[in-house]
Amino acid sequence: MPNAPDAPKQLKIAIKMKSLKFFSEKSIKLKFANNYLICLLIIVFTFSIDRVSKIKIINHQVNNGVVYINDFINFELIWNTGIAFGFLSSNSSIIYNSITLIILFVIIFLVYLVSKSSFSEKILFSIIIGGALGNFYDRYAYSAVPDFIDIHYKTFHWFTFNMADIFITIGIVALISKDLYFKK
Repeated sequence: MPNAPDAPKQLKIAIKMKSLKFFSEKSIKLKFANNYLICLLIIVFTFSIDRVSKIKIINHQVNNGVVYINDFINFELIWNTGIAFGFLSSNSSIIYNSITLIILFVIIFLVYLVSKSSFSEKILFSIIIGGALGNFYDRYAYSAVPDFIDIHYKTFHWFTFNMADIFITIGIVALISKDLYFKK
């Protein structure tokens, strides 16, 4: 049984312990919320960059045509009904709609992965999601994805792509590199 003089001291310690626990739980919840806010901002940023670039190129090409930059890169609008690099392009609405549905499921799965991953992986998944949402939006709004970055050397042309493809590629390459070179 504590002495009368020790009782106020123990009460102060108990109050400090409860307040530390409260602030610790609150800071964890705040950190958790901040992580998702950062992820959401990254998704919105990458989606917006993609949308703005596509709107600009569509508006420009309707009136002007190809934008010549130099001997290695041009902006030329191509409508892609397939997936990355025109793979699986088809005039069949069944194939197109099936691919679009698969892409939607992949985006949902990526959102799930964000909830289960480390902070650095959350960032990389968010970059991929932002790009994937940009292309998904185009598939829904235009029934095709506007690709416009044409990298070439003389008569050899790489696949035409867009900003969303760049974000998706950066995210995937960074995730693979992280797993290969930065093991825990």
